[in-house]
Amino acid sequence: MTSFLDLSRKRDAHIDRRLRENVIAWLTSVRPDGRPHAVAVWFLWDGNSFLIFSRPKNQKLYNIQHNPNVLLIVDDSHNGSDPIVIEGKATLLAPGEVDVTTAGFVEKYGEHIKRIGYTPEQMAATYSEGIRIVPTRIL
Repeated sequence: MTSFLDLSRKRDAHIDRRLRENVIAWLTSVRPDGRPHAVAVWFLWDGNSFLIFSRPKNQKLYNIQHNPNVLLIVDDSHNGSDPIVIEGKATLLAPGEVDVTTAGFVEKYGEHIKRIGYTPEQMAATYSEGIRIVPTRIL
């Protein structure tokens, strides 16, 4: 699979690093009535797609079922001067296809999971719905 980013380009290498290191992104989806819905999420970037987990029956899941087009926005707040805005197509993953105990996710968020009083297994049980986002363009 070809990478969405060309890491030989300075800008793309910078974006890739930010997507691997930043902890929070804002996921924006569209409600069936057309209103936007934005939520802060943890995410795992593998160079080709994003993996996000949700509690069952959350609004973002209903929105993605209706319309898979989403925005993922990362800004570590250098006074708003370095945001990364990515358009993508979201897919809801089949139950059990992947969960929070995935090595990369635990590596990135293990300390955060502990800090909020969960184990990775407890987190996987609570945030049991997987979402994969394939980027289509950087804005």
